[in-house]
Amino acid sequence: MKIIVLVKQVPNTTEIKVDPIKGTLIRDGVDSIINPDDRASVECALMIKDQFPETHVRVLTMGPKQAVGMLQELYGMGVDECSLINDAIFAGADTWATSLTLSKAIALYEYDLILAGRQAIDGDTAQVGPQVAEWLDLPQVTYVSSIKEVTDKNITVVKSYEDMEEVCRVSFPCLITTLADQIKPRLGNFSLVWESNQREIPILTSVELKADPKEVGLKGSLTQVKKTFVKSVSKKGQMIKDDIELAAKTIADIIHQNNHA
Repeated sequence: MKIIVLVKQVPNTTEIKVDPIKGTLIRDGVDSIINPDDRASVECALMIKDQFPETHVRVLTMGPKQAVGMLQELYGMGVDECSLINDAIFAGADTWATSLTLSKAIALYEYDLILAGRQAIDGDTAQVGPQVAEWLDLPQVTYVSSIKEVTDKNITVVKSYEDMEEVCRVSFPCLITTLADQIKPRLGNFSLVWESNQREIPILTSVELKADPKEVGLKGSLTQVKKTFVKSVSKKGQMIKDDIELAAKTIADIIHQNNHA
């Protein structure tokens, strides 16, 4: 079996602050990490490889050259090959242009299964995986929390909703997006980690992808961020202690006033 995993290097958003004047994220001094949902996808691929040792796991990431370190870390976990999609014309891409670029890279290889994280913590759109499936005309299952069974023809997974779970079986080739909540990634293997710094990371540019500059990057993006800001909180709430009846009456009055405003 041939598996392609899509990963993204993201800033550790638990440490990020916002510039109050520019309204942009302050990334200086903030560590970069492997997007958690994507790391779960890598683990799913390696679990399949554990069951079927002949499985080949290829990781693709689109980003700056500093992402090489992340890919070397994934070599240490046991993936077979990694490639970095990097070109100046890919910069500034929204999810539409990003998914198109990734699709062009995926088309260079044979695959049975594509795994991707549900969403990246620096964007939270959950759009790239499904868009890639559409570009490649593949069946897809999103929000997968676990894999139940894998055969040579299909894969059975658990799809999680907010209030229920659904068991789905989908035939290969297909795309699946995973959740990090219930999938615990393995640690790196010592010998593989030791060798990972020596592993070559091929770089795929617009030349290899035969990408039209008008379709990728900022020029190919259908959406653009015009302004970002932090919502200010100026109105204080009313605190009522030790009087349930008064609290209930106050809430009811507020709802009544809002409904008749």
